[in-house]
Amino acid sequence: MLTALYIVIEVISALGLIFLVLMHSGRGGGLSDMFGGAVGAAAQGSTVVEKNLDRITICVALVFAFTTITLGLRLQ
Repeated sequence: MLTALYIVIEVISALGLIFLVLMHSGRGGGLSDMFGGAVGAAAQGSTVVEKNLDRITICVALVFAFTTITLGLRLQ
């Protein structure tokens, strides 16, 4: 039962991580520009939206890494 829960969390975090990485702006801007990421970008090095997106991406990546390691240890 617990393994199934880890697998569900793993899949959700993997899909979330894919979505969040695609939201980041590259050289020409990314999908985050649709949500106000480009407003004031010339005046600042990084906007509040980009900083929050970075934080959320790091948290989801940590959840993904934790569940991957946990599943690896449980399925041995």
